[in-house]
Amino acid sequence: MSSPSFNGELLQFLQQSPTPFHAVANLAQALLDNGFEQLDEGDHWDLQQNSSYFVIRNDSALIAFKTGQVDPVANGFRITGAHTDSPGLKIKPKPEISKHGYLQLGVEVYGGALLYPWFDRDLSIAGRVDYQTGKGKLGSALIDLDEPVAFIPSLAIHLDRSANAGHQINQQKELPPIILQQGEKGRFNFDKFLLKILRKSPANRSAESVLSHELFLYDTQAPGLVGLKKEFIASARLDNLLSCFLACQALIKSNAKHYSVLVCNDHEEVGSVSAAGAQGPFLRSVLERVVQGSSTASDAMERAIHNSDLWSIDNAHGVHPNYSDKHDDKHSPQLNAGPVIKINANQRYASNSQSVALFKAICNKRKIPYQAFVMRSDLACGSTIGPITAAELGIKTVDIGIASLGMHSIRELAGAKDAENLTRAVTAFYNR
Repeated sequence: MSSPSFNGELLQFLQQSPTPFHAVANLAQALLDNGFEQLDEGDHWDLQQNSSYFVIRNDSALIAFKTGQVDPVANGFRITGAHTDSPGLKIKPKPEISKHGYLQLGVEVYGGALLYPWFDRDLSIAGRVDYQTGKGKLGSALIDLDEPVAFIPSLAIHLDRSANAGHQINQQKELPPIILQQGEKGRFNFDKFLLKILRKSPANRSAESVLSHELFLYDTQAPGLVGLKKEFIASARLDNLLSCFLACQALIKSNAKHYSVLVCNDHEEVGSVSAAGAQGPFLRSVLERVVQGSSTASDAMERAIHNSDLWSIDNAHGVHPNYSDKHDDKHSPQLNAGPVIKINANQRYASNSQSVALFKAICNKRKIPYQAFVMRSDLACGSTIGPITAAELGIKTVDIGIASLGMHSIRELAGAKDAENLTRAVTAFYNR
């Protein structure tokens, strides 16, 4: 059975994390509340044994770790990885569009978003805004308008009789949301609007001009438990904030005997090639600094990595009852049937027989059910941060996650039991 308190905290985290920036801020607060100390990449780190730390890059990626009681070179790291970003619609730098008395915002599609569910939803705006003060200083702030301010209306069926037979969405023309009916009054300036929002916060009262922003539209419908027996979680951004949340909870609960690490990268949905992404240097640089604090041997990092394991956690494709032919009959994960091991012969997932065996052994010991997913041989397979991190570090890796439906939609569905079961497995991995 799932714990009401666990799922309640998960739903709250999802609700309060409309962007990667907000997700990292909320993860950081949870870590601070549980005795973790924040580090700065620009400072010298004087790491103490049996202590807890975290570091943030770009406000959108986070690495947290516990310095255990045993030698990390001889015993390695227990690492879990997830990502903070989700597919969606990102507002362009100069977004104002005026047509037929309506003000709209130009948007780009971020990642492989399923687009048609974005129509006819109550949308809001959140993200990061960078500004300059009257004294020339640069500042940065997170904003969340919180209430519905935008809407992307569908074209009425009367004007497109073939809509239900399939419709190709023109991303430039059909996705800009309506945010205002302008009339004949002065032109709307989005940056000035953002400046007013910023100045409502005492911390940003000195802002004089907006210089840039990274803002996203998001669905304002709150996450919740659905189904006649409330056995499902419905929410935006389950892929992959659910994994970030459960891995963070597992790290907090772990016994701190081993050097345990959580990495939440950004930009997975667009290829991971960034300073904050899995193909960037963030994780390696942190691990090297940790190892240097415990050993001066020239080969210490390589030895530590050899003795380490990585669990890459990202949602898996649950079998859809209306489209079951899209799955291999023997590898069709069910919601609420346990964590999913993801396997691919062409290394789109990093799992191998040894890393899978470790995962199964940990689950078996604690009577945690698990499933396997392999893509149909005639369909292309997605990927995760697992293969990228494994290639960058040379670390043994297994790709796992919980089964979900509607992946990359504006609202996704997962099993209410699965996140807590996977948290138990991850905690046991850290404690192993």
